[in-house]
Amino acid sequence: MMGPSTQILDDARVLVTTRDEGDQRHRSGTVSDSASLGRAVAERCTFVHQVHGARVIVVDRAEGPMEVDADAIVTAQVSVPIGVLGADCSLIGLTSREGVIGVVHAGWRGLLAGVVEQCIEQMHALGAHDIAAIIGPTIGPECYEFSRSDLAPLVARFGDAVHVVREDGSDAFDLVAGVTIALERVGVIDVRRLGGCTACDPNFFSWRARRDNERHALVIWREQARPGAP
Repeated sequence: MMGPSTQILDDARVLVTTRDEGDQRHRSGTVSDSASLGRAVAERCTFVHQVHGARVIVVDRAEGPMEVDADAIVTAQVSVPIGVLGADCSLIGLTSREGVIGVVHAGWRGLLAGVVEQCIEQMHALGAHDIAAIIGPTIGPECYEFSRSDLAPLVARFGDAVHVVREDGSDAFDLVAGVTIALERVGVIDVRRLGGCTACDPNFFSWRARRDNERHALVIWREQARPGAP
């Protein structure tokens, strides 16, 4: 099964792999030669060692898997695919009319640490202003039970919208709502979805629902340069 994909702001393509395409940590953390990505993109895709923090790195060429602790990648170059891996956490693709693109891996810890804001700040530093975001498959609040004590700092930071009470009366965290709020607070209003709940949809990996150790990937790259862009 080919993963969902879309093209945004004319020259940036975002793609998500699926379970059928296998574990995207394939050897050393690189994306595997999946049918939807294609060999050329898969072999050039840059990944980092994700640690649920807020560090962002900037790359100006295709690096492949990097032994660098970070949770977001930014580039202003054409034909430099960048990606993040997940199995419940939010995977976010970012693009701009100025040609700067980024990816973010945001679980609740990274979200609280400010990884979304840090990535947008770095994109601004490279000249991006008009930014759009796509949130890939992410665990939904219906499947993300949370204790009140763990929810407290998230509600304090992002408001009551991230606190969901499920049908059985238990508390849950709405990670997509938290990501959306973080994006909107730094001026990213064009926020779209690409894929649903990882726990509900068996096409994607989920640690919370199925204890999957494998990871799917969200990859973004620019296919051509805009006039005046890098």
